[in-house]
Amino acid sequence: MIYIVINAIPIALATLIALLLAQFVDRPKGLVNWLVALLSAAWLGAILAGALILAPPKAPIWVMTIGSAVVIWAGFVAPTLATSLRLAGQRWGRVGRASLWWLVVMLVQAVVMRLVGLTPPPV
Repeated sequence: MIYIVINAIPIALATLIALLLAQFVDRPKGLVNWLVALLSAAWLGAILAGALILAPPKAPIWVMTIGSAVVIWAGFVAPTLATSLRLAGQRWGRVGRASLWWLVVMLVQAVVMRLVGLTPPPV
């Protein structure tokens, strides 16, 4: 997990920009909720950075960049949100907004990190 330390600046920048932009989709309310969103976005950004660093060059770089974000979101984030929020009694509209919020976060993070640049860990 040394890649997180090596890429702390791109991950932090991507997290902050994503949270600023994502507030137009579904803005967290209250300081505690902002902190939870910040920590969650930072962790997802760190995981996404790892995926971007390790993604094999099987397609054009931007296809891999956007595709990695969408695959992680569709494979882990969206199903987890749908299950958790529905079991908590939330309506489908709320599930959709929350899922969309995290998709925006992950897409913005992927683009920002790719533009800033990521450094692979030493071998």
